Formats: sequence, C-alpha cells, structure tokens
Amino acid sequence: MNQPLAVKYRPKTFEDFVGQVHIIPIIKKMIENDHLSNLILYGPSGTGKTTLATIIASLSNKKLFKINATTSSSKDLKDVFEQLDKLDESIILYIDEIQYFNKKQQQTLLEYIENGDIILICSTTENPYFYIYNAIISRSIIFEFKPLVPNDINFALNRIIKLFSQETDSKIDIEDKTISYLASKSGGDVRKAINSLELLISTSSYYDHTYHISYEMAENLALSPLGYDRDGDNHYDLLSCLQKSIRGSDPDASIFYLAKLLSAKDLISPCRRLLVIASEDVGLANSNVASIVKSLVDSALQLGLPEARIPLAHAVILMALSPKSNACINAIDAALDDINNGLGKEIPSFLKDSHYDGAKYMDHGNGYLYPHNYPNHYVKQTYLPDDIKDKIYYRPQENKNEQAYKAYWDKIKK
Repeated sequence: MNQPLAVKYRPKTFEDFVGQVHIIPIIKKMIENDHLSNLILYGPSGTGKTTLATIIASLSNKKLFKINATTSSSKDLKDVFEQLDKLDESIILYIDEIQYFNKKQQQTLLEYIENGDIILICSTTENPYFYIYNAIISRSIIFEFKPLVPNDINFALNRIIKLFSQETDSKIDIEDKTISYLASKSGGDVRKAINSLELLISTSSYYDHTYHISYEMAENLALSPLGYDRDGDNHYDLLSCLQKSIRGSDPDASIFYLAKLLSAKDLISPCRRLLVIASEDVGLANSNVASIVKSLVDSALQLGLPEARIPLAHAVILMALSPKSNACINAIDAALDDINNGLGKEIPSFLKDSHYDGAKYMDHGNGYLYPHNYPNHYVKQTYLPDDIKDKIYYRPQENKNEQAYKAYWDKIKK
C-alpha cells in the first residue's frame, strides 16, 4: 500500500523537525536527562504533535504504542495494559485526539501513569482544560503547539522533494515561488502543504524522468489559507481576537481578524459578536453605534458573502475608532452578582403593582411618588430593596456622552 508522503517521510530526528522552537529545547533536555514526563500536546492539526511523539519514543529507546481515540475503544486500551505484563520496562503510550475518550476511559490510565508503567503522550486540537480529565492534566506537562510559519513549511516541502527524488530517481521541476505558494496557503498546517504537493506530483506531466509542476497548477488547487475548524477552540480564539482588537481601538488588527473569520465562510459568528461589542465595549460612550451596527449586520446577512464583508468592515472600523465604555456590562454584572448572592429579595412595597383589586389591602403601591408630577420629572425616592439601598451599579465613565448624562443627572437632583 502506498503511504502518503507526509507519513512516509515523517521526520525521525530533531534536525528534520520544523517549528515549535519554544518546546524542542525542553524535550531534548528531558531525553538527555532520561527523565520523561507525561505530556499533553495541544494545538492545530499538522503542527508536528504525532511526529514529536514518535521522535521522543525513538530517542528514548522505549517501546511506543499508538492509539487514535477517534477510532479506538476501551478494549484497545486494555490490550496495551496487557502488553505491560510481558515487558520489564515502562512504555510510551501515544493517544492521538484524546478528547474523544470519555472520562471513564481516561480514568483507566491513571493507575499506570501513577506507578510509571506508562509514560503518556497525548495530543488534542481542543483546549485540554475543557476536554481532558483533571487528574491527567495534574500529572502532565502541557505544551501548546503553534501553527507553522511559511519558512518552516518551505523547509519541509524541500526536504520531501529531495527524499522523493532520491527514492524514485526522478526530478521534480517546481519553482521556488510555487513552493512558497503552497507554504503560504497551508494555514500553518505542514501536512496540508505536503498533501497538496503530493497531489500536484500525481497529476503533473511526467517525461524525461521529471515531474513538471507549474505555478498555475498550484493555483488551481484553490487552497484556503485559513487553518481552523469553526467548531474548534481556534474559532473562539479568533472571535476573542476580533473583540479585543476593537476594544483596544486598533482598526487594522480588527479588520485582519474579521477577514480571518470571513475567509472560513463564517458570517453568523462575527455578526453576533459585533452586536455584543456595540454594547459591551462602546456602549454609552457612543450609543448610536448600537443601532448603526445592527443596521450594518442586517445588511450583511441580507447580502451574504462575499458582499457582506463590506458592511461588516464598516461596523468593525466604526467601533474600533469609537470612544469606549464598559459601564453597561459592569453595571449589569454587578447587579447579577448581588442577585446570585441572595441580595435584594424583597422589593419595596410602594413599587409593587397596584392595578388590581385587593392591592390596597396589601399596601402595594402606597407611598409611590409619580416623577412626572415634579419639576424636571424627578423626585428623590429609594427604588432599591432595603438591604442594597445604597448600592451603586452604574458609574459614569470619562467620555463626552456619559459626562453629559452625569451633568444632567446631577442638575436635576439638586
């Protein structure tokens, strides 16, 4: 059976491994000191998690067992445990996509990693703190893998080309700009880049012991540069980046993260997040923004992609350049905290509904002062429950609009 090039030429040494420079020195020192720890390798697909686990096992001279949690069951784990009885040393168990094992399956590992029979290396594309059993996390070191940069992927592709040419005694006629194109369009996923190269080789013209690959052939692959799953953590990371860039008043970064989301043909998520940002981060500093953003979002949803990018860019830049206030979210969250802590249960009787027979016998509405009957439509009375009557939830912030509201408020109170 023909193996994919990404598997066939998987790096076997650190010299051929690309990326993750923040991790490799630590791993090397662990192996050098013969002191391997349980590892959780967390990050996007195609960034070297499986390759690194294989290299660690090889250089540690330990037997490696591999399990993919997407296709394996508790029986597969049991089979590995039974192998331990036949061995006199610890093994490395690599579990790919461990998030697909349930809590009970993950718990079965604890006894073996606790006594050192198994050195666990597991990988996941999802946030381990959400998907991996806490007891395993507490016994492991978590390494976060980063998407590879184009230069790293260039190195990997050239290495594949060299090894393939040596093995097949054939040349691959491909320009540097075509290799760079594949690297830049892979979204930091080296496996994706190698698979694209393999497809180009298999569909290219072959003559004079040479595979001829043109730049146009690479363009026809219609590669997407975005490397993330709309249901995965990176999706929410991008939404977070979008909101924090707008909050930080950086229109360029804000537009970039909007573009990343739209490149994945995701229209609904950024629309929803922009509606939140209008009140959470701009808020009372520029209240008109909320209605404008709602109008722009409605336009985007009616237009659909690709035209939707234009009103959404309008909304993003408008909010990035607007003055900011988080007074609204601070006020509502403070009030919710008090409610969750059991405060303010008994509301004042004079505020209770009095528009029904029998209300007067319950003293509901008695003593209520109707503000419209007073100058400036204001009269001082206490609206909060007695136990929190002095609470202040809304605090005006230092922007033109809120200071104007405060000035008016202070004036009518006098």
